[in-house]
Amino acid sequence: MSLGDQSGNARRKWVIGSAWPYIYAVPHLGNLIGSVLSADVFARYLRLRGDYVVFVSGSDEHGTPIEVEALQLGIKPKELTDKMHEIIKRLFELWEISFDNYTRTESPVHKEFVKEFFMKLYNNGYVFTKEDEVPYCPKDRIYLPDRFIIGTCPYCGYQYARGDQCENCGRLLEPRLLINPRCAICGSKPTWVKTKHWYLDLTKLEDKVKKYVEENTALPENAKQMSLGMLREGLKPRAITRDNKWGIDAPFPGAEGKTIYVWLEAVLGYISATVEYFRNMNNEDEWRKFWFDPGTRVVFFVGKDNIPFHVILLPAMLMASGEPYVMPYTTASTEYLLFEGKKFSKSQRIGVWIDEALALMPADYWRFVLIYQRPEGRDSSFSWNQALEVINSILNDVIGNFIYRVLSFINTRFSGEVPSGALKDIDIKYRDEALGHFRASEEHYEKIELRDALLEAVEIARVGNKYLNERQPWELIKGNRDEAGAVMLNALHIVKALSITLWPVMPKSMEELWAMAGFGRLTWKDAYEAPRPGTKLSNVRPLFRKISHEEFKAMMKKLDEIRDIKDKGKYPWEQVYMGL
Repeated sequence: MSLGDQSGNARRKWVIGSAWPYIYAVPHLGNLIGSVLSADVFARYLRLRGDYVVFVSGSDEHGTPIEVEALQLGIKPKELTDKMHEIIKRLFELWEISFDNYTRTESPVHKEFVKEFFMKLYNNGYVFTKEDEVPYCPKDRIYLPDRFIIGTCPYCGYQYARGDQCENCGRLLEPRLLINPRCAICGSKPTWVKTKHWYLDLTKLEDKVKKYVEENTALPENAKQMSLGMLREGLKPRAITRDNKWGIDAPFPGAEGKTIYVWLEAVLGYISATVEYFRNMNNEDEWRKFWFDPGTRVVFFVGKDNIPFHVILLPAMLMASGEPYVMPYTTASTEYLLFEGKKFSKSQRIGVWIDEALALMPADYWRFVLIYQRPEGRDSSFSWNQALEVINSILNDVIGNFIYRVLSFINTRFSGEVPSGALKDIDIKYRDEALGHFRASEEHYEKIELRDALLEAVEIARVGNKYLNERQPWELIKGNRDEAGAVMLNALHIVKALSITLWPVMPKSMEELWAMAGFGRLTWKDAYEAPRPGTKLSNVRPLFRKISHEEFKAMMKKLDEIRDIKDKGKYPWEQVYMGL
């Protein structure tokens, strides 16, 4: 288990879950900021605070999209997912994502847990059967799951709504509700054939779920309003089983040949991944101390299209299990990140994917830019112009410049040794102003306002630069070395506080800084302690650098070359760029 360092505060327990990427393709930057990266930044913050954190996710690999993809490629679905799981797991490592357990839905632990969980729902009277007419494509000779039917949304009129959900208005749908439904594979009109399915009776759980949503003060506004809108319309029974072959076998009596609906089994992965993590630690019972403890805070990081599954369906299933599961504390749901004002599109080469990104810039640059542009209250749009402005003018000129001014001055004028000295009132004023921004950053982290937390970190650096400009240690040292030493000790204290609030966003760069400044491994409360005089600096160098217009043009050329290489691949794993 990832534990933060000891602090004076009481240790809280957290389960942090990021939405499980569906792995028939590599995630793009919008997918990353909507779930995995945001979850990682928050988990790292909590560890700095000294909290108990279990951070989990995994590869979502079942369902018809992968089954169809494998069929078209002439391979088994598991061959596809085995390769893609390892690739995506490696990419997340390169992005410095600090999972305690990144697993997969093909994990034996997950499959065992899902079957046992749904049998509890069945035995508790929340599962019933009914005969259904389901869509079948006679041309492709395949049962069509909800997401493989497209048509016009009956609520908002969007012409390309899927049979499970309209991505335009977010409403949960069923294929029968679509106007002019058609097969998403070939465009043919489906026929409807009779089959028996097992349903989760959400009507029995509606009042409890409504109470959970209404009383949850931590839910972001978009999650709360979308969920309350669905509840006002009334919850309807939801099919648990499907007729596709690639998935977890349905455990119900008489359900041979059926599999569990991929969305309903994937959200249980947050629990099974925790079970698996502690089983691998030879301490399996520990998982209950997280999921069965009302003091645990369970937080999910998802895009807004995932809200219904995390705010309504998973809580409903936890309630139906009859076991003392803690209800999710909140679902941190971002709005959408667009790319230059448009939706990401691989075929049209609109956007950047996480394998390509690392070939263009270091992971920490991307992490900083994406958190800086995180779509917290409304959709935001990534643009190259803004990204370069953030890197050059904020990361380099404000943050990097301040850090290097302090370290290089100590290195050259104090022989690389942290000086000592008594602070004057003006020094204390600037220190306290910087620590005020540090506390404001902490308040934003606590509310999962990651962009605002980062903006407060930038303000710490601005205060630091202003402090140096006012105190002018390069002039002071000519006549009063002790006073200049006190100023630099104080400036290094501001650097220390800055590095702590930046570490969740830029872990690798801040650890390089900690080594340079002789700080060692820091915790959140260390921001309030001045550096130790006499500490030796080492290998002082600029942490960041600007990206010139010429370099940017070379990056765009390289991006086109990478995509030309990827386009030649036949299999999905051959369409991933790992030549970092």
